[in-house]
Amino acid sequence: MAYTLGIDIGTYETKGVLVDHAGEVVAQAARSHEMLVPRPGWAEHRPQEDWWGDFVFVCQTLLRESGIDAREIKAVGCSAIGPCMLPVAADGAPLMNGVLYGVDGRAEMEVRELTERIGEDVLIARCGNALTSQSVGPKILWLKRHHPDLYAQVAHVMTSTSFLVQRLTGEVVIDHYTASSFAPLYDVHIQGWVDDLADDILPLDKLPRLMWSSEIAGQVTEAAAAATGLAPGTPVTAGTIDAAAEALSVGVDHPGDMMMMYGSTIFIILRTAKRVTDPRIWYAPWLFEGEHASMAGLATSGTLTHWFRDQIARDLDTAEAFPLLAQEAAASPPGANGLLQLPYFSGERTPLHDVHAKGALFGLNLTHTRGDMYRALIEGIAYGTRHVTDTFAEFGSSPKRVLAVGGGTKNQLWLQATSDITGIDQVVCQKTIGASYGDAFLAAIAIEAVKRADIAQWNPAAATVTAVSHPAYSTGYDLFRRLYEQTKDIARLL
Repeated sequence: MAYTLGIDIGTYETKGVLVDHAGEVVAQAARSHEMLVPRPGWAEHRPQEDWWGDFVFVCQTLLRESGIDAREIKAVGCSAIGPCMLPVAADGAPLMNGVLYGVDGRAEMEVRELTERIGEDVLIARCGNALTSQSVGPKILWLKRHHPDLYAQVAHVMTSTSFLVQRLTGEVVIDHYTASSFAPLYDVHIQGWVDDLADDILPLDKLPRLMWSSEIAGQVTEAAAAATGLAPGTPVTAGTIDAAAEALSVGVDHPGDMMMMYGSTIFIILRTAKRVTDPRIWYAPWLFEGEHASMAGLATSGTLTHWFRDQIARDLDTAEAFPLLAQEAAASPPGANGLLQLPYFSGERTPLHDVHAKGALFGLNLTHTRGDMYRALIEGIAYGTRHVTDTFAEFGSSPKRVLAVGGGTKNQLWLQATSDITGIDQVVCQKTIGASYGDAFLAAIAIEAVKRADIAQWNPAAATVTAVSHPAYSTGYDLFRRLYEQTKDIARLL
């Protein structure tokens, strides 16, 4: 038999899967880790412990529990949260914790300054994206200004996936999809690094070598083999950000296909026929040369359900809390008896790009229950999701097919509320494993064991969530949008 291995580093958990060339899962493993919040608006991971340490643990667990000879694994694919900013020394050692994606807003001043200096129109024309908390370039500039001692030691600035591939192969690479988030250092027209927009951020030779996600970056080294249990010489793909791998795992492969990822955040990827640039969303070259994608993401989604469980439902057993909360919320009608929740607990990414946005639960009275509050939380996330899908529609990019994936697909209340509020049906595939499954498929593509179209056999559709119209949601969405606009100045002052 021949297998491929996929491992993904998520915000709170690392997952791995071993898959045969027919797409059958022969082993799965996972390990949890924390997202560090050293101060409000910051978000970090420990690269050695949370990224590489988890990768080693999950890889060893898969090999041990499957009983498969490592030599039967023909390729390895990996992905991770992103885009992240990780400076490393000449020996590859991290110089600090990895600075996470758009949930980390520490470089707000640098975003504003670079935008004013370069011009938003120029940034969108050259980089495909406005600068936001998702952009890595401003975070590198933040490092230079606030930690010049560390900046002086930088040999490379990596992202999370780059760090894993470097640990496995010794190669310092990054895929084009991830690199597009390094604005203003990446030009989407030449699909390469540039410094003419801002030559004071970082010398370009300190950035990773650019590759496509389906290309082989290198082979597992002797040292990496000793740590992981993999066979030396096993091919490793360039990899990508977790959301892109997750989209691939459910068959997002044609223009008009949209992934709705239910995880720590809602993340949306829409395959487009051409490059679409709008300051409210993100653009990236897709995983394969000559293809395009538009992306959007909320800052906090599944993270909010964990917050609610830990803070508002402490009386419930952790293992049973979510099903019980769902039962309580199901007793509350659509509209949550007049409650509105703004889900901006870490600011908001698309389409607001407001690092100062705050969470709010509005409309409380003495009749409201915990079930009402939990339903309002779920509906608030769904309203935020509709804000994104409406934004796509405004520039003519409504999806033809929406595929739902991620751990949140187990939450039927969340799925149904999202379809009802957005008015969009969603397809749920047979396997909702997510990014690690996409990594294994990408690895199989890289060694030409499968074709891209084979994902339809690997992971066929299993169910459809059909949108149901509720008058309460039409009113609720309008009030949701107005509530943000009428409180954003207060949020900034807070």
